[in-house]
Amino acid sequence: MTSTPTLAIIGASLTGAKAAEAAREAGFDGRIVLIGEEPGQPYERPPLSKAVLRGEKDADTARVHPEGFYDEHRIELVNDRADTLDPASRTIRLAGGENIGFDTAVLATGAAPRRLDIPGADLAGVHYLRTIDDSLRLRDAISAATRVVVIGAGWIGSEVAASARQMGAEVVLVDPAPVPLQRVLGDDIGAVFARLHTDNGVHLRLGTGVAELRGTKTVKAVVLGDGRVEAADVVVVGVGVTPRTELADTAGLAIDNGIVVDEHLATAAPGIYAAGDVANAFHPHYGKRLRVEHWANALNQGTTAGRNAVGNSDAYTRMPYFFSDQYDLGMEYVGHGDGTDAVVVRGDRDAREFIAFWHRDGIVTAAMNVNIWDVVDDLKAIIQARSAIDPARLADAVVPLGDLVR
Repeated sequence: MTSTPTLAIIGASLTGAKAAEAAREAGFDGRIVLIGEEPGQPYERPPLSKAVLRGEKDADTARVHPEGFYDEHRIELVNDRADTLDPASRTIRLAGGENIGFDTAVLATGAAPRRLDIPGADLAGVHYLRTIDDSLRLRDAISAATRVVVIGAGWIGSEVAASARQMGAEVVLVDPAPVPLQRVLGDDIGAVFARLHTDNGVHLRLGTGVAELRGTKTVKAVVLGDGRVEAADVVVVGVGVTPRTELADTAGLAIDNGIVVDEHLATAAPGIYAAGDVANAFHPHYGKRLRVEHWANALNQGTTAGRNAVGNSDAYTRMPYFFSDQYDLGMEYVGHGDGTDAVVVRGDRDAREFIAFWHRDGIVTAAMNVNIWDVVDDLKAIIQARSAIDPARLADAVVPLGDLVR
């Protein structure tokens, strides 16, 4: 125990910043230390692939809190890497040599982009997107580029492809799946995003991976798995992320696709919590653990973990939620499907104005609204009801959403 009750938060991210804020709002009057490897204040990541990347907003607009917030709330920002965490001695050792004692801790260490492991992966001109600096470097590179190849048609890859196209570059989007976003959306709805990209001039190279990157010092071409060669001034890699569990390893915490936590975001080590991209948390509605890599989860789990680390016992029961903006398409997704559930569409898929429901035997597991707004609360209620609904009623736009679970 420390002489002054101390909450240490490792990861000066959206999750970490919201944990610190929530602890203060819950009445905690002790010391709060927010440790982060990146210089500057915590920021949100969604704008990095959209408005900040396109130069429509300054990087400062992505900050979680306004200037002065951390001083006003007596939150110490420590710019260093946490190398070890010892639950027994309640000590965190920083890379710079400092030891920080704590009473409770929140691990918000996030996730890191998966790196390519192919010939040429270390050439200049190959970019990954995770930090503000990554976004600014990529913005400069795309602004000077003629042809951009994006490897990976998940959410980050799709958003970067859209932004690069809007910035005037010729864009090639590569993915081994037959449609973008297949893992989450499945083939039918993924095809909507395939058409969206082609309608906006993106060249899709689907059903094939990448075998090699070519160039002398700087990347000049991408060799696809099927032998085709695509010229490239810039390559952007978006092939998923890996939870950053290195610190949890030093603490002996249970790790299984992230740090294992219960519905209170608590690890098995007393007083130590995990939240955000790194946390594999038990979700009461789905009856299993979920590790969610999206903004709303990062924000809300941070709040729950921060409150619980200073004496509360809140269960994290929020439905997974995320959003994306690509070209003139805006969408929101709520729930947890795996892309293999049956899908029913209400609305006009071709006009890209619809709601998609994923269900198992009529019980809705997830839903997505595309260019239709102010329906998320209704969609959450449908999922939470766990009621079997006739797919014909799900598809019938005449039936109000609010009537589907009455």
